[in-house]
Amino acid sequence: MIINTGQRTDIPAFYSDWFANRLREGFVCVRNPYSPNHVSRYRLDPSVVDCIGFCTKNPAPMFRYMDLLKDYGQYWFVTITPYGRDVEPNVKDKHRLLEDFRKLSETVGINSVGWRYDPIFITERYSAEYHLRAFEKIAEALKGWTETAVISFIDLYPKVRRNFPEAQEVTAEQRLALGKEMIRIAGSNGMTLKPCAEGDELAPYGADCGGCMRISDYEKAIGRHLNAPKKKGARAQCSCYLACDIGAYNTCMHLCRYCYANSEPSKVIGQNRLHDPESPFLIGNYQDGDVIHDAIQRSWIDDQGSLLTEN
Repeated sequence: MIINTGQRTDIPAFYSDWFANRLREGFVCVRNPYSPNHVSRYRLDPSVVDCIGFCTKNPAPMFRYMDLLKDYGQYWFVTITPYGRDVEPNVKDKHRLLEDFRKLSETVGINSVGWRYDPIFITERYSAEYHLRAFEKIAEALKGWTETAVISFIDLYPKVRRNFPEAQEVTAEQRLALGKEMIRIAGSNGMTLKPCAEGDELAPYGADCGGCMRISDYEKAIGRHLNAPKKKGARAQCSCYLACDIGAYNTCMHLCRYCYANSEPSKVIGQNRLHDPESPFLIGNYQDGDVIHDAIQRSWIDDQGSLLTEN
């Protein structure tokens, strides 16, 4: 099976000590965000967890714990964008993040790490031309360290509109112009461009619009074939294989203004105060009325099947 860590928060950046403790103890408890007393308990054991998926803006805090991950398959997405503190107030210096990306790639291998440049939005400061210059500089810095570049355009959910009122939708014309040029830049730096949940409008120009985190991506990362049960994507246009996320909403301290997983900074700060690195839960601990369900887990590795390596 696959454990994901990055749909709801950034565990490597802010909760690496907690995650290391979970790996040592061999299990983690996760509250259902829509029914908090319903708790899923997952074993963290390489015999049943074939791959752990990470999505982070700062992988470095996990580096000291990589030995705990050595028996697990891994796939890492690292988000590197060109925004300043006005949009990403607590994101690490991007030059240091490029260094961290290269170190991560060297550690886990080029097939196990991808670069995310998202979400893209247009303002007076962050113009289309600005994005293309930044995208090219980052792509050149990561050449040879990844073969995957993912882009997406901002989604204006109600909480995003509230926290980032000046943000505007990217028009279809802008998406096409940016996408076509980013496909060219990515290709010239040895990367395939993958739009995230953006339909197939960029497919005719060379983008891989089949999903940015498919079973085939996990298979390529671990070098094994997986007989994974069928599962729908997280959203209508999403083809990614996302399940069993162990994070929690309203806990990412990057406080990016475009974030869909945080409602407002004050709630995030309050939640963070409830974090205990020794707890089985990311936030808080066991509560009266909790119903604990041990998740059904098994390895999906099929050594009889052929290895799938296509993108």
